[in-house]
Amino acid sequence: MSAHPLRGPGFGSYRPDDVAWLLTDLSDVELEAPTEEREEAIQSGAAHYAESLPIEYQPSPEYQMLFHAALEESAARIAQAVAVITERILEERGPDAVLVSLARAGTPVGVLARRWAAHAHGLDLPHYAVSIVRGRGIDTAAMAHLARHHDPRDVMFVDGWTGKGAITRELAEAVKGLDGGFSPELAVLADPGRCVRVYGTREDFLIPSACLNSTVSGLVSRTVLNRDLIGPADFHGAKFYKDLAYSDVSNLFLDRVCAYFTSADPSDRPAVEEPDWSGWEAVSRISREYGIGDVNLVKPGVGETTRVLLRRVPWRILARSDARADLAHIRMLAAERGVPVEEVDGDLPYACVGLIKPRGAGS
Repeated sequence: MSAHPLRGPGFGSYRPDDVAWLLTDLSDVELEAPTEEREEAIQSGAAHYAESLPIEYQPSPEYQMLFHAALEESAARIAQAVAVITERILEERGPDAVLVSLARAGTPVGVLARRWAAHAHGLDLPHYAVSIVRGRGIDTAAMAHLARHHDPRDVMFVDGWTGKGAITRELAEAVKGLDGGFSPELAVLADPGRCVRVYGTREDFLIPSACLNSTVSGLVSRTVLNRDLIGPADFHGAKFYKDLAYSDVSNLFLDRVCAYFTSADPSDRPAVEEPDWSGWEAVSRISREYGIGDVNLVKPGVGETTRVLLRRVPWRILARSDARADLAHIRMLAAERGVPVEEVDGDLPYACVGLIKPRGAGS
């Protein structure tokens, strides 16, 4: 396999100029495993989560309606956050900025940032999507490709949101080992974990692209690092789910948000506050209180809780009682899977937290 960028429509449903995927196409490889079987392998240490893929969740008509309602409700808010972070990126990296989104949750945000830069400044920013894997680091072949084609000092990493900050830490650690002057700075729409400097908001709100999987992310799977398939010189892998084109809302999501660019005001931005990692502290406390013993099984925030319900084995959901508006889809998914939702009050910095069922735990 040769390491070269992939673009739509050959790979993914985004326009060719929207993003260059620095990934290996594994579309013809059977990688999906049943959720319970996969969870057992991950927690027992028999397999890493990035070696296989969960079976893609197919949303019910009711859930799809909920996505569309959430998109209508939040599109203007997302456009505002996109404007804020893109202007911050341009202030820090200049007009030669290179957007590098963390596939796949970061990719819709990277596309939106690129479109804001074109809308507001007439800029044509390069945008790449790369893989980063907790416990395994960032795709070094992809980073070498970036270093050959761009000044690493122009790169800004982009993601959708922060949870407890595990990927933020993974990125910082991975970039230390790279040559060329890459910065681990990460720009996100929402930073409820309070672990980055470049953010649109620190409120934990529903970003509708978190509601679905590939069908809102260019029909691309989450990334795969399986050494039986990926050699040292290859990019990490992913699949293009062409067969799900009938339910693809990737470009609808982008278009609805972009429609609000004319009313977004990037000067109306939160004051920059340094990270205090209070989200990580909250997760550690929850892990202790519920006897979990592994912070990786505690997934905080609306986006991460959604992922737990879509592709892991959830144990229970903690939902802040004053955050009902952003949690309708969480409650629907929890009801579908028979997962209890526990109402909590107090100083939880997240709207909700998903707890993955530990091995040997009862109901």
